[in-house]
Amino acid sequence: MVSEPTAKTMSYAAALETVVAEEMRQDPSVCMLGTMVPPALAAEFGPRARVTPISEPAVTGLAVGLAQTGKRPVVYWRNITFAFNAFDQVINHAAKLRSMSGDQVRVPAVFRAPCGGGHGLAAQHSQSPYSIYAHIAGLKVVVPSSPADAAGLLRAAIRHDDPVVCFEPVRLADAAGPVPQGHLVPLGEAEVKREGSDVTLVAVGSMVPLALEAAEELSGDVSIEVVDPRTVSPLDVTTIRASVRRTGRIVVADEAPAMCSVAAEVVALVTEDSETFSALRAAPARVCALHLPVPFSEPLEEEVLPGRDEVVGAIRALVR
Repeated sequence: MVSEPTAKTMSYAAALETVVAEEMRQDPSVCMLGTMVPPALAAEFGPRARVTPISEPAVTGLAVGLAQTGKRPVVYWRNITFAFNAFDQVINHAAKLRSMSGDQVRVPAVFRAPCGGGHGLAAQHSQSPYSIYAHIAGLKVVVPSSPADAAGLLRAAIRHDDPVVCFEPVRLADAAGPVPQGHLVPLGEAEVKREGSDVTLVAVGSMVPLALEAAEELSGDVSIEVVDPRTVSPLDVTTIRASVRRTGRIVVADEAPAMCSVAAEVVALVTEDSETFSALRAAPARVCALHLPVPFSEPLEEEVLPGRDEVVGAIRALVR
């Protein structure tokens, strides 16, 4: 919980834009590229906030090149869907240049990727493929769940010397909350959003607010510890395993499908550790999207994506 007196209340989307502007003011090497750049940013920073042609491979390749010359580009993909066109620049170049050059070349670039469903935007614009990027060595992947975490993780990503992909669930864009001035969240550190003793509920991105609602709904019957990884690559294994050793049960809630997912990785990290596995009093459970393209119809979209009721049901099944 953020309670610093200097905190300002702002939306998730505003927190991200504010951090980009603040980092550009304090570091002249920071620049922004995208097919859509906030007008205020363009007015203040001129060519450092550049609107590019609609070509994600071009703008991403430009950013990878700029990063090798000492710049710190922030690329706004607008939607993760468009980023697939730039897969080669990220996977084969940004992620690997440091290793392939013997640590002589760094790529301090940030790729912002709005993602997920909740707005009836259909299959191509409602995906949450962070596990695909987390699979790639050399990339760090963050999925903030609150305005404060969005600000803190993006600030850390911009200052980081290696490439970071920042997934921004669109259903959280209007969520408001306190954001401390200069907030910084270290990459790779999970946060216990709510302490509990009966069940560990690991929630990713947009599922964190729903997990907290579920924990509150069940508070009279079940004590639930809500853990937000915040960074899905690298995962904070220590915090997750320590929580499960205390509670003996784990549910993982993720908007992405369960197949080859972050949820699958969390369960594997829990069960392959003998001490944590020995502490389990029930089999782990996952609450994820169905393995289907997300429908355009909003009622059907609700059927495909997980919600609070599914989380509550999974927890009740685990403790009965």
